[in-house]
Amino acid sequence: MKKIIFVSICSIMVLLLASCAGKTQFRTACASELSAAKEESSISEAKGFGGTVSYAKAATLITTAMASQVAENYDACYDQAKRARFYIRESKKGQ
Repeated sequence: MKKIIFVSICSIMVLLLASCAGKTQFRTACASELSAAKEESSISEAKGFGGTVSYAKAATLITTAMASQVAENYDACYDQAKRARFYIRESKKGQ
């Protein structure tokens, strides 16, 4: 009985450590993509109504990416920042 409990606890600890190690995989990509999105964003470069809508989407994605970064959800942060950069490019085209 004690052996089963010990093995269970060890298994849980290994899983927890493995999940923490996996969180840092996208840390630098998240930071660089988010930094680039912040630098590229400028409401004054948005063209027309469509550009303003795209800019609003990008601003929302940047905000959620920053929240994901704080929560150490780096893969979501990277994805959101990358999508924000797409909408920033679209806003400059007026789409």
